[in-house]
Amino acid sequence: MTARRLGFFSRLLDDAPAGERYRLATEQIVHAERHGFESAWVAQHHFHAAEGGLPSPLVFLASVAAQTTRIRLGTGIITLPLENPVRVAEDAAVLDLLSDGRLDVGVGSGGTASSFSAFGQESSARSAVFAEHLAVLRAAWAGEALGDDDNRLYPAAPQLGDRIWQATFSVSGGARAGAVADGLMLSRTQPRTEDAPGARLDDIQNPIIDAYLGALPPGAQPRIVGSRTVFVADDRAEARRLAERGLRRVVEHFRQVGQPVADGTLDDLIAGFDVHVGTPDEVAASLAADTAIDRVTDLVCQVHSIDPPHPLILRSIELLATEVAPALGLSLATSHA
Repeated sequence: MTARRLGFFSRLLDDAPAGERYRLATEQIVHAERHGFESAWVAQHHFHAAEGGLPSPLVFLASVAAQTTRIRLGTGIITLPLENPVRVAEDAAVLDLLSDGRLDVGVGSGGTASSFSAFGQESSARSAVFAEHLAVLRAAWAGEALGDDDNRLYPAAPQLGDRIWQATFSVSGGARAGAVADGLMLSRTQPRTEDAPGARLDDIQNPIIDAYLGALPPGAQPRIVGSRTVFVADDRAEARRLAERGLRRVVEHFRQVGQPVADGTLDDLIAGFDVHVGTPDEVAASLAADTAIDRVTDLVCQVHSIDPPHPLILRSIELLATEVAPALGLSLATSHA
C-alpha cells in the first residue's frame, strides 16, 4: 500500500485571539483546497488554548463547508467520552448534508486528563466510556431505536457509519478499528517506552498498521491516516530557525507543567518530536524514509509544533502540493490551481 492522498491538519494554534485563529485556519483550508489537497482535519480541545483552539469542531467545519466546495472535512478527533453521542450523531448528520457528503468523523478516547471532570467523567474510565459512546453513535447512524422505539435519528445518516475513523497509540487499538472496518488514525508523534527511548516513529506505528490490516474483515478496504509534522520553506535556514523557536517553546511548556522532555541540539529536537522540516527536497527525502507513510492511504500534514507565521503556513501548503507531493507520488485533486 502506498500513500495516495494529501491532507491538511490544524489544531488552530495561530498566535492570535480565538476569532482570528478561526479565520486563519479557514483561510489555510481554503488554500489547501485550491492547491489540490484531498482532506482537511481539525482537532478538538477544551479549555487550554495552548494545546488547541477549538472546542466545537463540527460548528467550525460547518462554516468551512460554506467556503469550500470539494475538500473533505474531518474531525481529528472528537473526544467522544466528553460528548453526548446522540448529539454528535445529530450534528454530524446535519453537517454532512450541508457539506454535500464531505464529512469524515474521527473519534478517540484521549484528551487532557484535567478536562474530564468538567464533563462529569473520570479520565480513568475513558476507554470504557469511549466504547459505550461509540456504540451509541453507530446505532444512531444505523437507524436503530434510541431510548424509545419511536426515537430514530433525524436526519437519517446511514452513510456516516462508513466514515468513522479511530485514533490510537496502541496495537490493540489498531486491531479494534480494523475489526469493525473503521479508518485508522495515526498521530504525528507518540510517546516512547523507557526501554526504547530512541525508537523511530515508524517502528512504533508499523505494528499498529499490521494489527489493523490483519483485523479487517474480508473485502474491507483499508483507510489509514498518517499525520505528520511537516513544514516546507523556500529557505533552509529560515525553516530551521522557525523550527528551533517552536520546538524549544514546546520543551519549555512541558517543563513548566512538570513533564520534562529531552533537550539538545536542534537536530535532536527534530528527531525527538518526529518533525519533517526544510526545503522541498529535504522534506520529500525525510518523508520517504518513513516506512509507515508508505502504508497509509492519507498523508495528513500539520505545522505543529513549529507553528510558523500564517503566511509561511500558506507557502508550506503550496510547496507541499507543487513539489513534495509529486516527489512522493501522492495524488492531488484534478481541480487544483
